Amino acid sequence: MLNIGCVGIILAIFCLVGSAQADLKIGFYDQSCPKAEKIVSDFVNKHIHNAPSLAATIIRMHFHDCFVRGCDASILINSTSSNQAEKAAVPNQTLRGFGFIDSVKSLLEAECPGVVSCADVIALVARDSIVATGGPSWKVPTGRRDGVISNASEAQSQIPAPTSNFTTLQTLFANKGLDLKDLVLLSGVGDQDPALDSEYAANLKAKKCKTSTDNTTIVEMDPGSFRTFDLSYYRLLLKRRGLFQSDSALTTNSTTLSFINQLVQGTLENFYTEFAKSMEKMGQVDVKTGSSGEIRKQCWKVNS
Repeated sequence: MLNIGCVGIILAIFCLVGSAQADLKIGFYDQSCPKAEKIVSDFVNKHIHNAPSLAATIIRMHFHDCFVRGCDASILINSTSSNQAEKAAVPNQTLRGFGFIDSVKSLLEAECPGVVSCADVIALVARDSIVATGGPSWKVPTGRRDGVISNASEAQSQIPAPTSNFTTLQTLFANKGLDLKDLVLLSGVGDQDPALDSEYAANLKAKKCKTSTDNTTIVEMDPGSFRTFDLSYYRLLLKRRGLFQSDSALTTNSTTLSFINQLVQGTLENFYTEFAKSMEKMGQVDVKTGSSGEIRKQCWKVNS
């Protein structure tokens, strides 16, 4: 379903925040920038097919952004001589697609200067890129504002390690208001040395992850399926071919194992429906609205 790096470290961990959620709405830019969402979708539809694997990395970017300081585009800020930004943290070193986001933002600034936030750009591009490459759609209410703080140490400490066991995962998701169903659905698009099938493990060591410090090699979470959005990830989990400890951990609990089996035995449409619900929750984690934060002119730096 998606591509990840050998030491890519993420989980999609999200929460619903009542007051902030109320400030987001579908069509937030209908009056202030009526063409905003069409500009985003047109760019995605025109360019994503040149590099379809970007759909995977941009949705990962969305996950990482929401987990550290909420969905506020702090993941996009570059480091400076006085600050190591989130991009510099190990979990984010395999992320790509920053230029893609910047290109969309430039078009929006040309149309409506200072109106559309970088945080909304990430959320919209993540959804539109998955749809454009054959995956499900979900509702993306807008109105997020951009954060002004980005710290590598926060990303390093707040994005869970790929060695997380089930108890740790359950606690982390519960802390964000998410249940075990969300854990299963969102782990399928995250990138979390598991209880691997021995033959598969040997193949990975020989051909892909040759050293424990390799942070650049790209490995598919569900081999053969990286350009499609399907149930392959869950079928591989049942064959003990989850890539990370936190993947295989999902099969160690009776509730999550039962749900995985339900997904595999069900229709793709059912999976899409369930996934969309969890993604809608994810996109509303600790969002900044109203007068909080700012609308960055350039996504890679805060306004001066």
